[in-house]
Amino acid sequence: MGKIKHFTPVLISLCIIFLFYVKRIVFLKFYPPICNSIIFIVFFSSLFTKETVIQKIARMCKDKLEKPALIYTRNLTYVWCVFTFVNLLISIWTIFLPDKIWLLYNGCISYILVGLLFGIEYIVRIILRRRKLI
Repeated sequence: MGKIKHFTPVLISLCIIFLFYVKRIVFLKFYPPICNSIIFIVFFSSLFTKETVIQKIARMCKDKLEKPALIYTRNLTYVWCVFTFVNLLISIWTIFLPDKIWLLYNGCISYILVGLLFGIEYIVRIILRRRKLI
């Protein structure tokens, strides 16, 4: 039963894809904006707490975060807020465009952009650690 729990998001996504192509249900185009909204709200609301989401994730990897690392992770949360908000706006805009454009952005380009942001942040983090700035 525990293994099935890990595959639940994949199964839900496959069901949504199946419904979209078989039934052509238009409201399924709102799935990406809903997901982007949730992610944005999580990041944005954490800015008003003592510890941001990214700081909590960093603490799981490293028990004690020094002041520069706390500043870096808070600033990184701002970056993710801006990114997810822009991604949200674009995903809303694509709802009103042809299906091919919606699919291209929400099924491909947005994921590439997320991967690029992860990759760039990882490189920046390595550089800052080598210079002992975080």
